[in-house]
Amino acid sequence: MRRRHRLTLAALVVLFGFALYVVIPQSPGLPITIGDRDLSDLRFRQGLDLQGGLHVRMQADLPPGRELQAGDMQAVRKIIEDRINALGVAEPVIQVEGSDRLIVELPGIDDPDEAIRLFRETGTLLILNTGFQFHEEGEIVRPEPEAGGEDIVLVGRDLRDARVGFDPLGTTQIEFELKSEAGEKFEQYTGAHLGEVLTITVDDVVVSSASIRSAIRDQGVITGSFSPDDARRVAIQLRYGALPVPLKVIQNLTVRPTLGQESLATSVRAGLVGAVLVLVFMVAYYRVPGVVAALALTGYVLLVFAVFKLVPVTLTLAGVAGFILSLGVAVDANILIFERTREEIRSGRTIRTAIEAGFNRAWPSIRDSNISTFIICAVLFGFGSGGVRGFALTLAIGVAVSMFSAITVSRSLLRLAVAIPGMTESRLIGAGTFRAKVRT
Repeated sequence: MRRRHRLTLAALVVLFGFALYVVIPQSPGLPITIGDRDLSDLRFRQGLDLQGGLHVRMQADLPPGRELQAGDMQAVRKIIEDRINALGVAEPVIQVEGSDRLIVELPGIDDPDEAIRLFRETGTLLILNTGFQFHEEGEIVRPEPEAGGEDIVLVGRDLRDARVGFDPLGTTQIEFELKSEAGEKFEQYTGAHLGEVLTITVDDVVVSSASIRSAIRDQGVITGSFSPDDARRVAIQLRYGALPVPLKVIQNLTVRPTLGQESLATSVRAGLVGAVLVLVFMVAYYRVPGVVAALALTGYVLLVFAVFKLVPVTLTLAGVAGFILSLGVAVDANILIFERTREEIRSGRTIRTAIEAGFNRAWPSIRDSNISTFIICAVLFGFGSGGVRGFALTLAIGVAVSMFSAITVSRSLLRLAVAIPGMTESRLIGAGTFRAKVRT
């Protein structure tokens, strides 16, 4: 066997060993953090239909005399989506219903009240000039509209960023950065009002009140009696902006996963039965290549599940359907290759040259069909939502891995098989009674 082939097989063994390590239940994971993704936690993520969660329907709650403007609800949807994504919720479904309602579905939420509080509150930040009077934290302050020019120093839209931080004693605080124009304005104001008091409110509730000790330009902190969770919630609200429309909850349901788990069990059973029948057919019809296909497809399943855990992909019933469909695509690729190989054998080629020719000539068909599938997946993912996007994502991942499995894994295993003495007879390759040439 050529050295290059041996190296390829060794690399495949390492790859499949790594995939098995990732896929096994209770895997200890990897001591690596990429961005916000901690790879020490390698559990499968499940969607609302599989693990249950929260389903909330909200409606715009406008004050008397105010009407919804065009685009208000879409703006609300985008801000709430950003807030929920910052919480780390996997695959939320957020969609506008009618002209003034919003539906939010959050899988795996442990504290629905806290979640509702996060995306329902408007998150309006005000930094007020309150003279020499200190306000107690938690007090409600409602500045009069006509006082905006004098008393309101900064508002939420002046922030560039907000995040949770800690002072030297370990006390939780919120650190914020201002946009350049707001920073210049704030520096001028604080420099001219030393000794006076600034009060910071979020949704009209005082969270911090302190005297100005020096000029502040583009960075500052909000202190108060924050728990880490409270500080994180406020930081998320400030970072992603205030809701243009207040909301009220009109329906709040905790979804149980029973029906989804039953459907998943049925889908898995159907998939296993179908896979076993297909593999039996492949082995019976193609002989040695069929065995190779069975091994390659087993490795394919390991690789796909490993990718699902590492990305991570949130599995829903629609996503499982996408994976099962991609398994069929992987089988099709092997059938195309093996049929081309049989034709080459019958035309008089040697076993080894027939295998190489079969793979090379089947590749354009596999490539073009999979590119078409990728285009469809891109359209579904770009214009769909919820389960449709999950279906498109799992199908695209499965098809991409199937190309690697068919062209690299199957080819390497078939090369290894025909290198074994006695495996070069045409009947073992499924080429019937045609006599193949064997190059010694």
